[in-house]
Amino acid sequence: MSHSTENEEEFAKTVVDGSPAPNFKLQSDDGKTYSLLDFKGKKQVVLYFYPKDDTPGCTKEACSFRDSLSSLNEAGVQVLGISNDDLKSHVMFRSKYSLNFPFLSDTDGKVSREYGVYKLWDYDGKKIWAINRSTFIIDKSGKITKAIRGVKVDGHIDEVRKYL
Repeated sequence: MSHSTENEEEFAKTVVDGSPAPNFKLQSDDGKTYSLLDFKGKKQVVLYFYPKDDTPGCTKEACSFRDSLSSLNEAGVQVLGISNDDLKSHVMFRSKYSLNFPFLSDTDGKVSREYGVYKLWDYDGKKIWAINRSTFIIDKSGKITKAIRGVKVDGHIDEVRKYL
């Protein structure tokens, strides 16, 4: 699959604070299909993109959302995790760490590209496409209130709470 770096940069410039969040329809590890429109007018959404199930940073990030979920839900917030992993991987990840929110599967990278978080990385001289850890806080009207790109896992949940 070929990708254009110019398009990735263009998406990153258009999916910013105050812009409408791109809608999506993705399958989840809980057997449901989620669309951003499902939450319009009802809840704020914390949409977080992460590189890979069951890796150290991604596990720490997911567990921090897990541990904060009840207070986030009480505040009317829906957390959704998105990676390029398949549903089987998500199910195993969720089960292994008792994760308590949906993980959406973006195996073709379409949604990741629309949000401008799918990047070409150099790993030991090998070029691969992967997600740049990013979080989008979306209000009830469907607008992005905060786009956080290049997320640092430590302290991220506190950063998210600051914008809710």
